Amino acid sequence: MRRRPIQGIASRAAIPFWHLSLFTLPAWQLDILNTVIRNAAIFCASSNGASPIYREAAIELGRALAQQSIGIIYGGANVGLMQAVAEASLLHGGRVVGVIPEVLVDLEVAHRGLTELHITTNMHTRKAMMGELADAFLVLPGGFGTFEEMFEVLTWQALRLHQKPVVLININGFYDKLLDFLDHCVAEGVLKPHARASLRIVSSVDEVFPLLAAHQIGS
Repeated sequence: MRRRPIQGIASRAAIPFWHLSLFTLPAWQLDILNTVIRNAAIFCASSNGASPIYREAAIELGRALAQQSIGIIYGGANVGLMQAVAEASLLHGGRVVGVIPEVLVDLEVAHRGLTELHITTNMHTRKAMMGELADAFLVLPGGFGTFEEMFEVLTWQALRLHQKPVVLININGFYDKLLDFLDHCVAEGVLKPHARASLRIVSSVDEVFPLLAAHQIGS
């Protein structure tokens, strides 16, 4: 049975480019010369986490991005920290674009109140579309999906497919042990120091914006 587009939401037919596999994505599609931060991709949990500080940080980030006129590109879900950051931005007049695979639409977790919602055929095309639309990548606490998204864009950066900033927001020391492990990888010679340094680390939402500003002026 042919799927009907969700009313008010972009259907797959409107975005044929994203039927391409992630692994065939040409480097120029990632716009490696772009330095203006108009939209930031947010990678974060589909749950709220054990501490309320994580949801508070997501709300703070969504509000701050809206106030800075920076749009949000995110996974399109209406649950957890993903919901918190999207709702906060929308509440303050921000632009929020969701990108979600149809399997998650079928599970009824898609946020239907966004500025735009694009439905992709699979997870690979979802990540590729988010990579294309975003000018920066911001990482809040999350699990396997968040880790995978972050390491994907870091790998693209290492391969010089983009020069977009990747910022890890280490709220409440959430990522301390992961960062220790990355340092261990450098010490063991399996991760290059410059690749490790490409992941920018901050401990609060406020610290994100000076990094983005510095990137825009090329410093």
